[in-house]
Formats: sequence, structure tokens, C-alpha cells
Amino acid sequence: MVKWVGAFLIIIATSWAGFEAAKLLSLRTRQLRQLKVALQSLEAEIMYGHTSLIVASQNISKQLSKPLSWFFELFAKKLGKGHTSVKGAWEESLKEIWRFTAFKQGEYEVLKQFGETLGQHDRLSQQKHIKLTLTHLEREEAEAVDRQRRYESMVKSLGVLLGLLLVILLM
Repeated sequence: MVKWVGAFLIIIATSWAGFEAAKLLSLRTRQLRQLKVALQSLEAEIMYGHTSLIVASQNISKQLSKPLSWFFELFAKKLGKGHTSVKGAWEESLKEIWRFTAFKQGEYEVLKQFGETLGQHDRLSQQKHIKLTLTHLEREEAEAVDRQRRYESMVKSLGVLLGLLLVILLM
């Protein structure tokens, strides 16, 4: 009886691990879409609302779910304190919130590059930089969707099958 309970727990644990790994794949895709929407909102705030970066970031943080809302909220707070440049506030916020996201290194580099141009140019040039960043993020999103489509069900199955293999080996 104890063996069967142990076997059941092993299968549950490995299956759970597989489902969590699959969840990360879909989470990355969802967060990339949210980030694109956030940058489009930032563009609209800058171009048409003539809003400052602080107010625009606060508005965007209210529209998003966590962890991206935290990022824009933190960015607005750092800008409001005035202790650092726009680039510095963007990079610090990015570093502080990064571990809570499902993003990969490619997204980090795109966002870091974008932060270097943020607030440095007139509105039209800033709009071009936002469009360029959105183009890069679309490429990253396409890659994330492809990975999700390819590996999501495989990772779930692998978790279950690994549990069954462990049970067979331990019996």
C-alpha cells in the first residue's frame, strides 16, 4: 500500500513539474503580448496625449497585470524621485523586475536598447524607436509562439512519462 502511495506521489510531482514548465512557455508569450500593448500605449501617450514619461508609465502600470505593471510602476517612481536619468531608471527597473518575468535574454537586450533611447529624442524620433522595438518584440513573440506550439504538449507528456519511468525503476 505504501509503495502505491509513493508511486502515485512521484507521478503527481513529475506531472506537476511538466505542467509548470509548459506554463512558463505560455506565460512568456502572454507577457510579450502585454509588453507590446504597453509600448503601443506609451507611444499613444507620448504622441497624442503629450504626457510626461512619469504620468504615462503610471497610466500604463494601471492597465497591465503583474509583473509588467510592477515594472512601469517602479519606473515611474524612479523617475519621480529624480535620482537617476531616464536610461538609468529604465535599466534599474528592468533589473529589479526581471526575475519575475518569463522573458529570455533576447527580450532583455531589446528592452535595454529601448531604454537607452527613451527620453533622448523628440516625439517623432521616439515614435520610430518604439516602432523598432515593437518590430524586435514581434520577432521574439513569433519565436516564443513557435516554441510554445512545439514544446508545450511535449513537456507535459515528458513530466508524466518521467514519473512513470521512475516508478517502474523503483518498483
